[in-house]
Amino acid sequence: MSDEFLFSILVLVVGAVLLAGTFSSRLTAWLRIPAPALFLILAAIVALFLPELGPAARQIDERIVSVALVLILFDGGMRIGWRRFRDALGPIAWIGIAGTAVTAAAVAATAHFLLGFEWQVSLLLGAALSPTDPAVVFSVLGPREISGRSGTILEGESGANDPVGIALLVSLLTAGTAVGSPLLTGATEFATQMGVGTVVGILGGLALGWIMRRIHLPTGALTSVFVTAAAVVIYAGGSALHGSGFLAVFIAGILVGDIRAPFRHEVDTFSSGLASLAEIVVFVLLGLSVELQDVFEPVTFVAGLTIAVLLIVVIRPVLVGVITLPVRLTWGERAFVLWSGLKGAVPILLGMFILSADVAGGERVYAIIFIVVLISVVVQGGLVPVFARLLHIPMRLVHPRPWTVDVRFAEEPAGLQRHTVEPGSPADGSTIEDLSVGERVWISVISREGRNLPVRNTTRLQAGDVVLTQVDPDHRIDEWFTALSP
Repeated sequence: MSDEFLFSILVLVVGAVLLAGTFSSRLTAWLRIPAPALFLILAAIVALFLPELGPAARQIDERIVSVALVLILFDGGMRIGWRRFRDALGPIAWIGIAGTAVTAAAVAATAHFLLGFEWQVSLLLGAALSPTDPAVVFSVLGPREISGRSGTILEGESGANDPVGIALLVSLLTAGTAVGSPLLTGATEFATQMGVGTVVGILGGLALGWIMRRIHLPTGALTSVFVTAAAVVIYAGGSALHGSGFLAVFIAGILVGDIRAPFRHEVDTFSSGLASLAEIVVFVLLGLSVELQDVFEPVTFVAGLTIAVLLIVVIRPVLVGVITLPVRLTWGERAFVLWSGLKGAVPILLGMFILSADVAGGERVYAIIFIVVLISVVVQGGLVPVFARLLHIPMRLVHPRPWTVDVRFAEEPAGLQRHTVEPGSPADGSTIEDLSVGERVWISVISREGRNLPVRNTTRLQAGDVVLTQVDPDHRIDEWFTALSP
C-alpha cells in the first residue's frame, strides 16, 4: 500500500473518531453509559488489532495527553472564575491538598499491605490515583448544571488536586533517582513545583487578563486562538522553570474567568469545545495504549477491582470525608462531593509518566489505572445524577440555545450587565417590583429555558433565569442574583 493511502486511512479514522465524539452525548444518553467510558472501551478493543506501541509512541502519547490536560484545566479554571473560587478558597485548598495526600497514602497502604506491591510501586500507584477529574463530572452530568457551594467545591477541588497529584508523582520519581536523601529531594521537588507553579500562574493570569482587556484583535476567532495559545505558553513557562505548569495554567484560568473582555463569548465557546475534544483524546489514547491481556490477568484485575472498590466505599467517603468535616456543608452536599470524586484524565497521564520512567512493574500499574478509571467512570459517574436527586443537590437543566440575537459594540458598553439567577438568591422567587430596581437599574431582557419573557413589574424571576440589565456605572447589583451564604 502507498504512503498516500495509509495517510488517507489515518485521516479517515481520526475524522470518524471526532465525528463520533460530537454525537457522543446523544449516544451515551441512549446507552446510559458515560461518554468517557464508551471511548475507553472502544479504543481498547481497537487496540487489539493494532501493533504494540513502542517507547517512542508512548512518549508521543504522553505529550499529547499533557497538552490535552492543559486545555481541560484552563477551561475548568475559567468555568469557576475568581469570584466563585475566592468564596470557597479555603475548602478547595484544604480538600485539594489534604484530600489528595490522604487518598494517595491510603491507596499506597492498600497496594503494599493488602496486595503485596513493593513500596515504590505502591507509592506511585497511590499518587497516580489520588486526583479527581472535573471534565468527567461535567460529561456525566450532561445538560445538568450543579448550583450552589457543593458545585464550586467539587469543580475547584478537582482542578486543584490535579496539579497536586502530578507534582506528588513527579517528586516520587525524582526521589527514586536521587543521590542524597530521597525524602529531602522529594519534598524539595514538591515545594518547588507548587511554589513556582503558583507564582507563574498568578503573573501569567494577571498579564493575560490585562491583554484581553486592552489589546483588541480584529475578530473573535483570533482572540480565542490567542487566549488558548497564551494558556499553553503559561504552562510551558511554569514547566521550564521547574514548577507545575498544570497548576500555573489552572490558576491563570481562574484569574481570567470573570473578567469582562472583548469577544469573551467566543473565547469561552472555543475553550469549552477544545476541552471537550481534549477529554475524548485522553480516553481514546488510554484505551489504545493499554494491553487488554494485562488488564484481564487475574492478579492485575483483582488488584484493580480491589483498589476501585475501596476508593469508592472507604477511602473517599470515610477518610477524605473526615478531611471535609471542617468545611461548612450540609450532609447531603458533603455526601455528593465525596461520591462525585471521579477518576479521569490525570491518572491516565500519571500512568504514562510511570511507563516512561521504566519503573519495574509499570505495565501492571498502568493496567490497574485503566481498571480503576473505567470502574469510577461507569459506576460512580453513572450514578452521579441519581445521587444528586436523592441528596437534593440544587441542579438546573441547561437547555441548548442555538439561536442568538447579536448586538456588537465598538466600545465597552458601560453599565450593561448579564446575570444568572442563582438558587437561594434575593432575586429567586421575587418579582421585578420586589427588587425595587429604582431609576438606576433597567431590566431589559429575561430569558428562561431559552424563551424570552416579558419584562413587567409582576414578572417573577426564578433560578436559572438569565437577566440583562442596564445599570449606572457606579452601581452594583451582583448581590441580587448571588446565592446567600448559609
